Amino acid sequence: MDILLVGCGKMGGAMLRRWLDAMPARFTTVNRSGRALPPGTEHATGPDALTGRRFDAIIIAVKPQQIPDVMPAYTDLLADGGCYVSIAAGFSTASLGKLVGDQPVIRIMPNLPALIGRSVNGLFANPTCQDKHRDLANELARTTGTAVWLDDEDELDRLTAIAGSGPGYVFEVARSYVAAAQALGFSKETARALVLETMGGAIEMATRSDQDVADLRDSVMSKNGTTEAGINVLRRDGQLDALLRDTTRAAYDRAVELR
Repeated sequence: MDILLVGCGKMGGAMLRRWLDAMPARFTTVNRSGRALPPGTEHATGPDALTGRRFDAIIIAVKPQQIPDVMPAYTDLLADGGCYVSIAAGFSTASLGKLVGDQPVIRIMPNLPALIGRSVNGLFANPTCQDKHRDLANELARTTGTAVWLDDEDELDRLTAIAGSGPGYVFEVARSYVAAAQALGFSKETARALVLETMGGAIEMATRSDQDVADLRDSVMSKNGTTEAGINVLRRDGQLDALLRDTTRAAYDRAVELR
């Protein structure tokens, strides 16, 4: 299988590294410079360098705002029976169809842990897609983590707000947590180790358990103890719940704007 990857930023690059290791396909990547590309992929500087080539799949990995300007130049490069696969947030299959014509289009919404094979991937296929296109998208997704097929694109945009953008929220919480540990007198290095090991252990414990996360939280607390004192501050006036609702709503609203 011959696959073209248009764009190779952080997300596209993370996924490409996993695909190269696990998939029996030839990947050609288009970006301005080939310096950061992993070994095993061909490099092209633009569509003019690919004249005469045809690809079984064209993966769109540029920013959604760039798609209208970039993609029309690649429509002649899709082989008969091929499909487009977009990993761009928000940009709908209908909007892509206006640029590439009535072609099979699948959207995959990954997240950055694709780099270590732990991505949560939401998938949606337009009605033109056949089983072979879905099978390819499923393989692309499962190579980087898990694949969750969704019934409509609004659900995909909601997944974007939770999982696609989610690692950013987690990293920001970790940053603030590290800063709090430093404020208690730990060095930056020690604070980072304490926070990340604590967060990692707690998340792994929750992942392995069938218990509700609220029950796991309660299992850490003793009445009038240190954990309860801290939790009472986190839960004061429902501020944490409201902040996370506002955070995910803002991300969802932005995904809707990008459609």
